[in-house]
Amino acid sequence: MGKKLKLADLEKIRERVAKEKEKFKYRALVCGDTGCRASGSLPIKDALKNAVEKAGLNGKVEIVLTGCNGFCSVGPLMTVFPEGVFYQRLEDKDVEEIVESHFGKDRPVERCMHKDPRSGEIFRTISEIPYFTLQHQRVMRAMGKIDPESVDEYIWWDGYAAAAKALIEMKPARIIAEIKESGLRGRGGGGFPTGLKWEFCANSKGDEKYVLCNADEGDPGAFMDRAVMEATPHAVLEGMIVAARAIDSHQGYIYCRAEYPLAVKRLNLAIERAKDYGLLGKDILGSGFDFDVEVYMGAGAFVCGEETALMASIEGRRGNPRPRPPFPAVSGLWKKPTILNNVETYANVPLIIREGGEVCGEIGTEGSKGTKVFAVTGNVNNVGLVEVEMGTRLGKVIFELCGGIPEGKKLKAAQLGGPSGGCIPAEVMDIPIDYEEITKAGAIMGSGGLIVMDEDACMVDMARYFMDFCQDESCGKCTPCRVGTRRMLQILERIRDGEGREGDVELLKDLASIIKDSSLCGLGQTAPNPVLSTIRYFRNEYDAHIRDKTCPAKVCKALITFKVDEEKCTGCRACAQACPVGAISGEKKKPHLIDQELCVKCGTCLQKCKFDAVIVE
Repeated sequence: MGKKLKLADLEKIRERVAKEKEKFKYRALVCGDTGCRASGSLPIKDALKNAVEKAGLNGKVEIVLTGCNGFCSVGPLMTVFPEGVFYQRLEDKDVEEIVESHFGKDRPVERCMHKDPRSGEIFRTISEIPYFTLQHQRVMRAMGKIDPESVDEYIWWDGYAAAAKALIEMKPARIIAEIKESGLRGRGGGGFPTGLKWEFCANSKGDEKYVLCNADEGDPGAFMDRAVMEATPHAVLEGMIVAARAIDSHQGYIYCRAEYPLAVKRLNLAIERAKDYGLLGKDILGSGFDFDVEVYMGAGAFVCGEETALMASIEGRRGNPRPRPPFPAVSGLWKKPTILNNVETYANVPLIIREGGEVCGEIGTEGSKGTKVFAVTGNVNNVGLVEVEMGTRLGKVIFELCGGIPEGKKLKAAQLGGPSGGCIPAEVMDIPIDYEEITKAGAIMGSGGLIVMDEDACMVDMARYFMDFCQDESCGKCTPCRVGTRRMLQILERIRDGEGREGDVELLKDLASIIKDSSLCGLGQTAPNPVLSTIRYFRNEYDAHIRDKTCPAKVCKALITFKVDEEKCTGCRACAQACPVGAISGEKKKPHLIDQELCVKCGTCLQKCKFDAVIVE
């Protein structure tokens, strides 16, 4: 056990860490989150450490393994302070040059810096790169800038100041008032006012109350919560401490999927070190308030992202939803009053308490205050995390922050809200990021997944993909979701396979209406959204599949044919050698032929041909 901190100790730690940092001329921050690890950041960090030692620069350069800073598509990456020089796509051969030139001779290595994918312009520092300068970072303000496994570094960034203020200076009612004044709404999908939820629970009678954090995050393409937990786990704990004080709870649980091993490791480490400092457990900061947190690992069921299913899972039961009311604020975990918010919601809380609800509510729209973190994936140049002010135009996120569509292709649509959301077409990208405005457009804010699709996407197949996901993840408890999603999926598969019938679209709409109105939980109630939004905006593609038996995007295998353009074919045999089923024949240096009966339409020939001789009809 370490020293149990009092309020004055927090400032002493900040001063001590600041002085320790001043000893170094350079602070090299190497991204060590899951994404950058997959691209090889750990060997880069080791090579950097060895090179610094070899050059005799140990006392000059501090090397820190951080969490995600958001720019995931250019990893492995490193930011060097105090200037903020940004290096990307690093390889072992780059490390010695950076150490010798930048750290040894104060000459940053330009060839490793960020180059704009469209203009080719080179940006030297993080403060110049549009991907960062166009953001408004609150939740992400410390991400990628501190060691996530160091409680001291989090305290250095004003960490636990909000918890101290809430525990020592504020009454529960005042905490709730500040959260309400900030306009913070739940960032997990529904957008329910956070302060109101806390107020309901605070007013509920109960000898025990619980604070739960939903870190399940099951949407395809979403990794916002994972990145926050890996980069600033103490921010989540601090938000939960404030929430516990607001409702008088003494036990919290973080429900995190087991597929997030690094997040789980860093959360448990953060809990352990917070306990050592007396920031969790008994008599926190000498306030007389007790609160503890445990991490509960889920097995990956998407339905456990629904609050009542999540609670059933923690209780050791099958993760099935239950009818509401009663709502969790009255009868939640073990039938006790409970609040549940997601990772991003709790990570917003410390700033609100430190600076005040009025200050934090000054940005955003009338109904959607503050900022929102998005995980932007798909056909976009800059894949990664962005945090923008509410009210920002969706098109600005895609084209200005994330660099637009690769290879000069056109934007076709963006899927917002994951499998529970909807597809918004290119012509309405001027829509502001606002809960109500996005709902009007046929999607939902969701937890922040944003999948970008270019002109080559088939919207019928996209609808089928998301329906397949929802059907597979249905818990099966209620008939509308269990049977209805299966029936919708069967119709979509039939349309994709060229067997669609007149009236199928109307049948999909009728089924969607029934499922939305009668399913037990949010999974079923929102499962039809991708289908309804694609019918709303891309009805012509459904008609082409059903009436003309064609796929305009040339994606659906049953409706396309691969052929060889004899005039362009050089007979190089690259396609024939790559074909997995031997469907391509022809002599060397003479036009080849594809046997349609043997062809499995895998597209390998299209990928291998260097002369654009393979065409899709």
